[in-house]
Amino acid sequence: MSDEEIAKVPSGVVMIPATAGEIVFAYNLPGFPGIKLAREVMAGIYLGTVTKWNDPAIVKANPDLKLPNLAIQVAYRSDGSGTTYVFTQHLSAISAKFDDEVGTDKSVTFPVGVGGKGNEGVTALIKQSVGTVGYVEYGYAKDNGLLMASLQNKSGNFVAPDIASARETLSNLELPTNLRIWPVDPEGASDYPIVSFTWLLLYKKYPNAEKLKALKEFVNWSLADGQSFSESLGYVPLPAPVVEKAKAALSTIE
Repeated sequence: MSDEEIAKVPSGVVMIPATAGEIVFAYNLPGFPGIKLAREVMAGIYLGTVTKWNDPAIVKANPDLKLPNLAIQVAYRSDGSGTTYVFTQHLSAISAKFDDEVGTDKSVTFPVGVGGKGNEGVTALIKQSVGTVGYVEYGYAKDNGLLMASLQNKSGNFVAPDIASARETLSNLELPTNLRIWPVDPEGASDYPIVSFTWLLLYKKYPNAEKLKALKEFVNWSLADGQSFSESLGYVPLPAPVVEKAKAALSTIE
């Protein structure tokens, strides 16, 4: 939530991280696992300036692959989503042209591609056509057996999406007191570049003491034992320092 949105809630808002996840470039190009995408290529694909899988900029990062002269078909979210917000926020951070022409929002107008509703819609578009690339949550790509690109981070290294690289990114963050942080372009040498928390949006004050007690018990469970379910669902367990600050924020709710 933005400051403006929070200001409209009379009883106040507390945002508590529940889990975290990666957004990946998933693609359908059989026989070419782990393709590396440089920063300018990531933005270029969604600007419509990188249009073939054997584009010189892709070949440069993948000199050992004989990439096909095949059109890149682009898939994106047609519905408004936090996934699109985080994805476009990163592309805007690494490309002034993308920031100027597309920008950052939950729903944007891409100059190229076909839209699918939800992660499942984009996943279906990727699966049905060879040459297609799209952005989805890591768990959807993993569960559907999609190939995922290694993305170039701010340090210039190519990092594959997995739970370990996401935890590395999260562990390097310095969290503010209100826990509201978006790692737009993480700087660590081993950081995966597109990672985000998923938050619980809670009121700061609850009039019903019984409901408040039940809520706090559930959230405390989710921050402790509940984290053990994250990986099997394709999400990233919260690092211990994040859990500690999340519990402190939960204690302020009345």
